[in-house]
Amino acid sequence: MTHHILNSNLTGTFGIALSGGGARGFAHVGALKALDECGIKPSVVAGVSAGSVIASMYAAGLSVDDMMRAFADKSFNDLAELSVPKDGFFRMNRFIRLMRKAIPYTNIEDLPIPTLICATDLNHCSLKVFDSGAIAERIAASCSIPIVFSPMKIDGTYYVDGGVLHNLPSAVIRDRCDTLIGINVSPFVHEEKFKPSILEVAQRSYKMISRSNMDADKALCDIVIEMDSIAHHKVFSIKAMWEIADKGYNETIKILKQNNLYRNNGND
Repeated sequence: MTHHILNSNLTGTFGIALSGGGARGFAHVGALKALDECGIKPSVVAGVSAGSVIASMYAAGLSVDDMMRAFADKSFNDLAELSVPKDGFFRMNRFIRLMRKAIPYTNIEDLPIPTLICATDLNHCSLKVFDSGAIAERIAASCSIPIVFSPMKIDGTYYVDGGVLHNLPSAVIRDRCDTLIGINVSPFVHEEKFKPSILEVAQRSYKMISRSNMDADKALCDIVIEMDSIAHHKVFSIKAMWEIADKGYNETIKILKQNNLYRNNGND
């Protein structure tokens, strides 16, 4: 494998903000692999929704293979449990159990790399930034797409997906690092085909909401890595997770090249 070395002109601490995007979040795994090869080691990470999953796993020290293996041979039904429609069609119990099994730490504050998990506080209609407490439950809160999943109740407060207010959590770590890298795995495309179903309506509505709040958060980043090549992958299907991860790696290497952020010590 060719290793890439960070340009010596870049100094100081790095922060990485990982956006939401459902199954497209596997692109974060490939992106982090590329950044790691370049010598970019974050001193703080923040994640929303799928980004909170990968941020927590990465901060816990899991390898790329470990992250991917946690979801191998899984389907949507393995991660979500159908419930009586009251406040959401699915519950996150199975997903919480998976997170507890995959991440070898219980609380956010125990992770080796400082980690911020962002969710939307329904009670107070505001952003909630978790930097302590049980990891699995707070990841589930960050991933609870409204209507699709029931809100997560934590300490008497109800939470849904952080992407409702901030799908790229750059603001919460901007003052904690010298260089901030934002990774967006929710590229917007004008899709022609639309199949009217509960999941499709919820997914597309959520996508439009999260897109509307991205511009200001991107502007806070020193580097934004856009994952345009994964735009047509389905949000709720993890069948293509290895392909998505590979695309995330390649997109990141491309952006690093464009910004002259590394030199390589071998041949591509």
